[in-house]
Amino acid sequence: MVAIGKAAHAMLDGLRGCLPASISVAGIVSSPIPPAHPYPNVKYFIGGHPIPNEDSWRAAQSVLEMLAGCDEQTVVFFLLSGGGSALVELPLEPRFNLADMQRVHRALVNCGAPIDDINAVRKHISAVKGGRLAQAAGRATTLTLAVSDVPAGKESALASGPTLPDPTTWTDVSSVMEKYLLSEKFPKEMSRWIEEGAIPETPKAGDSAFHNAHFSLLLGQDGLFHPAHGAAETVGCVTCCDNTTDDWPVERAAEYLLAQLEELRNWNPNRRVAVIADGEVSSPVTGNGMGGRNAAFVLACIEKIAGRRIAVLSAGTDGIDGNSPAAGAVADGETLARAGAAGLNVRQAFQHSDAYTFFKQLGDAVVTGPTGNNLRDLRIMIAEP
Repeated sequence: MVAIGKAAHAMLDGLRGCLPASISVAGIVSSPIPPAHPYPNVKYFIGGHPIPNEDSWRAAQSVLEMLAGCDEQTVVFFLLSGGGSALVELPLEPRFNLADMQRVHRALVNCGAPIDDINAVRKHISAVKGGRLAQAAGRATTLTLAVSDVPAGKESALASGPTLPDPTTWTDVSSVMEKYLLSEKFPKEMSRWIEEGAIPETPKAGDSAFHNAHFSLLLGQDGLFHPAHGAAETVGCVTCCDNTTDDWPVERAAEYLLAQLEELRNWNPNRRVAVIADGEVSSPVTGNGMGGRNAAFVLACIEKIAGRRIAVLSAGTDGIDGNSPAAGAVADGETLARAGAAGLNVRQAFQHSDAYTFFKQLGDAVVTGPTGNNLRDLRIMIAEP
């Protein structure tokens, strides 16, 4: 058993509950938090997120060592959830070290690229991504059970697809490197290695690594959308779910969703209305502050909703937003006036990537702590008649 991600502990509990007590489960877990109830014969690692740490490195080494001992009589359960890309990491090229990989991850998560582009690069330079764990399992039977924080139909992006065929190619990597000027941000030796085209291609559909590999999606965006939709209707909202803004720049997403909210209110002039969105928005880091894309989204809404009977929430379902201790933030039509009275500047906070500090001072940061799950981000916008 290999459990990787923010929901790793809960998924292991679930798997253990499905198996007869007489069956011994051995394996490896890498999660950002320690287990509440550790199991015997399981190695636990507290991996780094969003930047890999020494435990991420050791976890990857342990997984590869364990898989090397598999044969045709072995069954391997891979329990994957969001965050796995950083929680288990090892370079494909042995001459690169942890500091090199940390620099790469930092550049990728801060460059503003969509997750598909980020993962195209991560898969090709890693020994444990892009189908390479399926390769490492050899002739074993593998069953991947997934709690997905990626768009439907793009499951190979979950944890950078360690057990699935990789649809991206070296050409994609080259394009992403050029578009986001990543060669200037990566270690020089790694940039040279990539530019020379020396990277072996990741395994594709039809590769023998996947002949006895199986995948099952346990929970995805519908597991977030439907309950949120039901909760909004329970409190009297005419509700619309809209996932159009997935991977959009944060300010463009705010404009679009607020326009959707206004249109819904025009169609229902005497009703409370709500727009619910999930997915992730793009928010490049432009300063040294604290925060993430969720608080940045709410920050981008403040001036647009000032003086209006509108409230906005955006939060990560994992309980973590960027480099902050919060999940996200809330704001309403009075937030701009309250911020002014407190001497806070909305645009300055946005430019400095300091949304968490802004909302913390107002008491409007949403702090849940790690939730032990990850179904992407949730945005809820409510307008009163």
